[in-house]
Amino acid sequence: MLDKLAKIADRFEEITALLSQPEIISDSKRFQSLSKEQAKMASLVDVFQSLTEKHQELEGNIQMSKDSEEDPEMRDMAKEEVLRLKKEISQFQEEAKILLMPKDPDDEKNTILEIRAGTGGDEAALFVADLYRMYLKFAEQKKWRVDVMNSSSTGIGGFKEIVISIEGKSVYSRLKFEAGTHRVQRVPKTETQGRVHTSAVTVAVLPEAEDVDVEVNVNDLRIDTYRSQGAGGQHVNTSDSAIRITHNPTGIVVTCQEERSQLKNKNKAMKHLKAKLYEVQLDAVTTEAAEMRKNMVGSGDRSERIRTYNYPQGRITDHRIGLTLYKLEEMMSSGDLDEVVDALTTNHQAELLDQQDKM
Repeated sequence: MLDKLAKIADRFEEITALLSQPEIISDSKRFQSLSKEQAKMASLVDVFQSLTEKHQELEGNIQMSKDSEEDPEMRDMAKEEVLRLKKEISQFQEEAKILLMPKDPDDEKNTILEIRAGTGGDEAALFVADLYRMYLKFAEQKKWRVDVMNSSSTGIGGFKEIVISIEGKSVYSRLKFEAGTHRVQRVPKTETQGRVHTSAVTVAVLPEAEDVDVEVNVNDLRIDTYRSQGAGGQHVNTSDSAIRITHNPTGIVVTCQEERSQLKNKNKAMKHLKAKLYEVQLDAVTTEAAEMRKNMVGSGDRSERIRTYNYPQGRITDHRIGLTLYKLEEMMSSGDLDEVVDALTTNHQAELLDQQDKM
């Protein structure tokens, strides 16, 4: 491991030298590329330097602890230092393992979030709105920018579906584990007998495609315009500003009617389409990735779930890692998902480390 870290440290120093050269400074693309590469290495270089120092300290204390001519009290102190340093070195090695793990190339990308009602009728649609507000609060905490790309209102405060674009730092890395079926258990407002109903909502998390990721042939597209519609007269236009784009080779259809401008709706729809096509492209890379992404959402059935929101008990449970928290109302109202997201991320890292150890 130290050899690998040493090579990274050498490359870090090489980049540092390059970034001070006038020809690099004047080439903005090259300068930006090298700066990004250096930034990714910074944490590993810090760990390498700490490990190097600890190993040097360890060697010195081991020699002192075995030196028969040394004062007995000093030898005992050296032995205690050996134990402490070995523990610290082990901790730094574990940190290095995590930092050396292959990074998801999409982690830093902006994200398109699709939230759709599954089984449960109006109650499922109302929970779509609840999840939307929760993610909106979470985005506000992170200072991310949210833009509604498309929505279909039920007229009673719910959504059959809502699609949003989220832009900011590390959006995909923080949201990618939200993909799947979210099950809600609560007494609907329309329930007169006080019975708890179970409904389901599906969430898809798509990394936003960049121009270099996806190339779209305009000849493969069918673009239709139609009059936008909304509940209670909201967002209704007298012109055909809503856009529907069909990608003929894949059959993917996206729509947008949120803006009064046809051009803005078209741009949003294209962004959504590219994200979906990027997903298809990723699916084709490996069988494992294809299977994972194909099962991202499931059918929206009550029996399929990654997470359950139980309102009578005030409980939120993530079934993938067996995490249960009794702070449902607080999480839904504040959007503070960090505890859940951090636990899922830690679990994912542990699985990757386990795979590395088995290789």
